[in-house]
Amino acid sequence: MANSDVLLEVNNLCKNFKVGRKDVLKAVDNVSFVIKRGETLGLVGESGCGKTTCGRTILKLYDSTSGSIVYKGKEMSGNLPQKELLEFKKSAQVIFQDPYSCLDSRMTIGEIIAEGMTVHFNYSKKERMEKVNELLGKIGLTSDYAARFPHELSGGQRQRVGIARALAVDPDFIVCDEPISALDVSIQAQIVNLLIKLQQENDLTYMFISHDLSMVKHISDRVGVMYLGSLVELAPSDMLFDNPLHQYTKALISAIPTADPDFELTRVRTKLEGEVPSPINQPPGCKFRKRCALATGICSEEAPDLREVSENHFVACHLV
Repeated sequence: MANSDVLLEVNNLCKNFKVGRKDVLKAVDNVSFVIKRGETLGLVGESGCGKTTCGRTILKLYDSTSGSIVYKGKEMSGNLPQKELLEFKKSAQVIFQDPYSCLDSRMTIGEIIAEGMTVHFNYSKKERMEKVNELLGKIGLTSDYAARFPHELSGGQRQRVGIARALAVDPDFIVCDEPISALDVSIQAQIVNLLIKLQQENDLTYMFISHDLSMVKHISDRVGVMYLGSLVELAPSDMLFDNPLHQYTKALISAIPTADPDFELTRVRTKLEGEVPSPINQPPGCKFRKRCALATGICSEEAPDLREVSENHFVACHLV
């Protein structure tokens, strides 16, 4: 892969949080991947697996504990000069999970969308409003919404405003942090299809974080599966869903409901036993071994590395 094809490269990223006086919670533990320009990388896993923390650490909303974040060929981890940090935050944006809490209730929709333009561009008031109206059109709302307040909008409309706010500074990369989980099922597909349309029109690159595997399959080019802060499998979307290799991935995919009642009656699901271990007191060896029916001696002794077992298919498992 040519370096010019890579927009973001994450190497051995770790993010720890202190809990109490002595304990450390490893929210993101030694995660590595690349995202190519124009693609969508899906990130899935159970609640608490670290996928949102990973996205926020990449965006420098959290300071990384260790590891490397290379964006457009430049190292972004650590302290950056103010000018470089501003440029990075203009280029890398986020769409938050909750459309109810991420919009300032005291600001109009027009002010919310224009806020980033005020920071990053020297637009006149007229130019800002022209851009706001253009963005409202792109997300499927009329220009009169600019004068409304967030409480006057539905959840789906608020999330559209969140998308417009991210687009307002002409970014190249957007972290979509569970952008559909707080929405009605009837609205979710509309928002995902809007994201796909905007990606094609604006040549955007996405990191799409979700626990909804059917939506992740629909939007993603490649999918990474996280468990207890670590990446356990990474592969092109079709390859991962057609041929999952890690036992945890198999369990997640086997739980996806289908619209075929006959298939639902006959299919065999991969069931997991036991509870997710504490992220503070993680077991030695493979983090998944206590829930894995196939675990052997080496699984309790040595943590598996994420390795390429076939072309573009990476898995962290001793038994694959």
